[in-house]
Amino acid sequence: MLGSGAARGLAHIGVIRCLEDRGFEIQYISGSSMGALIGGIYAAGELGAYVEWVSALKRRNIIRLLDLSFSRKSIFKGEKIIEVLNGMIGDRNIENLSIGFTAVATDINEQKEIWLTQGSLFEAIRASIAVPTIFSPVKLSGRVLIDGGIINPVPIAPTLNDDTELTIAVVLNGPPEVFKDDQEEELNNDGEKEATNKYQLRIEKFIEGLLPKGGADKNKEDLGIFNLVTQSMDTMQSSIARFQLAAYRPDIVIEIPRNICSWFDFDRAQDLIEFGYIRTEEALIRYNEMLERRK
Repeated sequence: MLGSGAARGLAHIGVIRCLEDRGFEIQYISGSSMGALIGGIYAAGELGAYVEWVSALKRRNIIRLLDLSFSRKSIFKGEKIIEVLNGMIGDRNIENLSIGFTAVATDINEQKEIWLTQGSLFEAIRASIAVPTIFSPVKLSGRVLIDGGIINPVPIAPTLNDDTELTIAVVLNGPPEVFKDDQEEELNNDGEKEATNKYQLRIEKFIEGLLPKGGADKNKEDLGIFNLVTQSMDTMQSSIARFQLAAYRPDIVIEIPRNICSWFDFDRAQDLIEFGYIRTEEALIRYNEMLERRK
């Protein structure tokens, strides 16, 4: 099962590649939000085309994919990205995919998770990635659906009835870690972080500029509405993920630290894919060592 976590979800690609390289046969995938997008495209047999496309994305391309909604429901409609993917990959029905697939969304009115296992693949993905405030909700079969990660950021339950030998959970809200680049910044920069964070600030300023002007004092300690929403989502999903893992206990857990990148760092595809690959290798080594100790 592939968890939610915006651009961090590109690490899912590395996870899938590593599993395939190690001879694993993936029979079923469930996904929330970005996990649903990557999992659905993989189940459709088109992950290679997606990787080629996302690896070529530049920061300016990402901003162009953000289609303004001009409504009170959200900042962006979220339709342009689906149109691009549909044109590149082609839509199909979930029940006709060669690999079992479930996209998890949230019914905002009924306050419960919804498992999308039939019908249009991209409609299901669009519903699963509908982050509140950021992307517009989706009306599907009489329901108003939003991001699946709101209720279930690590969708383990949809896979329990499938006849597989091993259950693997990929969590994108793992504990933060200190990376080499972060250490260098702490030594050489007493102000705001540079490089990647400058890009994040550009997106935040772009989004803030679309919103009604308030009287809040704008300083570096003011999160802003966009950063507040994304950090709140990460906090909530981290807590839910811990409960899910404790309740269902998958065979292998692969954790991606939540500070590996910002929400819209889709221009870092190759780095994130490689990171997911390495973390999967490490998790498989730990799992095999555990099996050896049990003998």
